[in-house]
Amino acid sequence: MVATADDRERRFAAYRGSVRTLSGARPPETIAERLARLTADAPGVYGLDDWTDFYGNDDGIVGELERRTADALGTGAAVFFPTGTMAQQVALRCWAGRTGSTTVAGHPLSHLEVHERDAYAVVSGLRMVHPTGAPRLPTAGEIYDLQEPFGTLALELPLRDAGYVLPSWEELTSAVAAARDLDAVVHFDGARLWQCAPHFGRELPEIAALADSVYVSFYKSLGGIAGAALAGTEEFVEEARAWRHRYGGQLFQQWPTALAALVGLEQELPRLPRYVAQAKVVARALREGLAEAGVPWFRIHPEEPHTHEFQVWLPYPPEVLNEAGTRQAEETRTTLFGRWFEPASAGPPGVAMTEVTVASPALEWTAEEIRTAVGDFVRRIDG
Repeated sequence: MVATADDRERRFAAYRGSVRTLSGARPPETIAERLARLTADAPGVYGLDDWTDFYGNDDGIVGELERRTADALGTGAAVFFPTGTMAQQVALRCWAGRTGSTTVAGHPLSHLEVHERDAYAVVSGLRMVHPTGAPRLPTAGEIYDLQEPFGTLALELPLRDAGYVLPSWEELTSAVAAARDLDAVVHFDGARLWQCAPHFGRELPEIAALADSVYVSFYKSLGGIAGAALAGTEEFVEEARAWRHRYGGQLFQQWPTALAALVGLEQELPRLPRYVAQAKVVARALREGLAEAGVPWFRIHPEEPHTHEFQVWLPYPPEVLNEAGTRQAEETRTTLFGRWFEPASAGPPGVAMTEVTVASPALEWTAEEIRTAVGDFVRRIDG
């Protein structure tokens, strides 16, 4: 069943009317509300009396965002992109030219394969080989065992479609070392790299230093409007700037996106370790609540989240779960989950999945409150 515009409006209204939410940073906003919040948050991160940017001029707000991003990641430089897809394609194209190889080693569940319409192949003429098809990052042994050479190893950290999963630090460093042994460069699809530091027990610069290039998003985890950055050496970033222009990414003005990104770096980035810690509490409480409610089968994946995001699977059609969630929000002003959907190829028919994002609203919940709300949600599934 396809959701209609009326369904969406009803769900948004119920979500906005909730006084407690477990998943997500905030309810949907109108344009006026988002502009007001940006204006309220901005003075602490950048002077609003400065001029708007002009094609991303280096001495303006975009240049400032690039410098702060490079500082956060500990890289020589960074370049702003309007989208992560464009940043990824530019990175892979640059490395293909430098290594002389059009072959990229990546994962079949990666963003490059699942969410970018084969842009690496269609736009840049590259091809992908897969060290593994398992729902995790490849091991060093699997990289060594590839039957053909490759120029770039692309690692998505965390691997979102597999459940926001991460390797151990030892597994990650071994995989990178294997690529180096095979004379390949390493690119991190780090759209959500910001949330990986607690799992690895390392600071962001130490993680980013493993790769030759790193892509990060400004709206994933940081709550920005849009936008991304590609970070690496100054020489690499200068080449990426040239390709950004060729790909149509040098926009006339980008100050609202850059301003929201600076707010995210200032306000949300320091909070992410707390979100990651609370995600473990939330996942455990959801698991206990579903078991107490007598749900015949369910899955919290990973059982202990690696980041502040994870998956919940239930054995009901998505439209049933979405209706139960909307009614719970309307009747109790409590929203537990976002939208439920049936993944195209990741699960059997009749099973739905939702992604839980633990952010500031979830910090207010105790485990007991989560278990109680889960029981109420389950009662509404068949009610």
